[in-house]
Amino acid sequence: MAALLATDRRRLLLVLALAVVVGVFTATVPLLRDWFDLRVYYGAVDTWVHHGGSIYDYRVPGTAYGFTYPPFAALGMLPMALVGLHTAIAAALLLNLAALTLVTGVLVGPELRRYRWFGWALAACLLALLEPVRDTFSFGQVNLVLLALVLSDAWLLSRGRGRWAGVGIGLAAAVKLTPALFIVLLLLGRRRRAAGVATAVAAAATALAAWVIPDASRFYWTDALWDTTRIGRLDYVSNQSLQGVLARLVAPQEPSRALWATLVLLVLCVWARRTSRALADEDWIAAFSLTGLAACLVSPITWVHHLVWLLPSFAVLLRRRRPRVAAALYAVLCSSVVWLWFDDASGLDGFLGSNTYAWITLGLLLWLPVGQPRPDRPALSRRVSATPAAPSTAAPAISATPDQPSPSSSGGAAAIGRALSTGRAVSGRAVAAGGAARPGRAEGPEEAEGAEDPEVAEGPAAGTARVSSSVPTGSTRPAAAKPQSSSERASSYTVSPPPA
Repeated sequence: MAALLATDRRRLLLVLALAVVVGVFTATVPLLRDWFDLRVYYGAVDTWVHHGGSIYDYRVPGTAYGFTYPPFAALGMLPMALVGLHTAIAAALLLNLAALTLVTGVLVGPELRRYRWFGWALAACLLALLEPVRDTFSFGQVNLVLLALVLSDAWLLSRGRGRWAGVGIGLAAAVKLTPALFIVLLLLGRRRRAAGVATAVAAAATALAAWVIPDASRFYWTDALWDTTRIGRLDYVSNQSLQGVLARLVAPQEPSRALWATLVLLVLCVWARRTSRALADEDWIAAFSLTGLAACLVSPITWVHHLVWLLPSFAVLLRRRRPRVAAALYAVLCSSVVWLWFDDASGLDGFLGSNTYAWITLGLLLWLPVGQPRPDRPALSRRVSATPAAPSTAAPAISATPDQPSPSSSGGAAAIGRALSTGRAVSGRAVAAGGAARPGRAEGPEEAEGAEDPEVAEGPAAGTARVSSSVPTGSTRPAAAKPQSSSERASSYTVSPPPA
């Protein structure tokens, strides 16, 4: 007990020290966004409910920025019309905190629970430093809520509870269009029912908004959706999508739409291929991670705070024992490095540096470890036939001459003979050495066929012989599952909306 208390005391001191570091970092390094996006939401809802205007008429005073989401998002934010701005800010903080807790629990909950309160406290400190997360809180954005909705479906699918899967994706796609790519993911994974549920929920939410606010819905789908100037400049350094990379490369000219469409198509092809491999192993977290990465790249606008969609990729890296890669990428994403090129992104250094987060997203899409690792096998190893010939009752002895070494296979043949002579008692140990099927996944036809005939197959290590009974061996069973601080840049983020 004394040792446990001493350990908890050291952990508490570490967490307190990290909390101080987080507080100092947050107060000095990043620019606090002064709830700018939440002020947009609040002003739009206030204009609609209390002043009889359209949600798309409102602009933050002194700026050209207004409400850019589909009308259903305004319906979800309607309760803000009943409270003051400061209450809305407090509610947004609590909602984002709850969403971040849910996201963390889905991604690394089992690992954190082993360390009790210390694991969760450490995760909170680390996440508070990550620029996309801290910007989502500081802007009052909805990214974490959307991520939580989408990952709830990933959790249902990975646990075999697919009855309600698709509801979260459908709601997220009705609030913002980018999560609609996850519906395509469900189709790739042959989860047609979940894809149908997601589509139906998104369509129903959109129809509800069209019924409640028909004029705003008509304006959004025919005008506002196609007007990118309502969102912001494509070449703004915070836009870390493929479109943003191209826009900064050719600024002040407009980027080629044909080139952008070609790059989007290539990214989607890579995404489909890599995601299919993850789905083949029922690795839904990896599949959802790849989809979030692709969505960030192909979206015309991906602000830095949208990059919370990279969080599932970090969970995959940690599970696949890539802590150094995860730590390096985490450090870069905490650094706000892209803002060094806020004023000038020209030249080679500007091309590389101002797009750092886009390169990270693209690199993860290409090299994020997915699929089950293959067992190590020697290059010249041979598979034993699945239907070996019946052993002879009297095999001729093979004698070695003094200048000729004994055949290396004689040891394996002798081991097989001894195993056969011991009877079925050996088969249980052989099956145990072969590995167990992944929990939650039923054996398919291949496993059933392998169970009919006994076979001698390669073991997990080279040169290990196994004798199987009617239980599938390791060879027939799948492997176990394994904007930066300056007053000029801050000016547009500190304007208050008109009072309610």
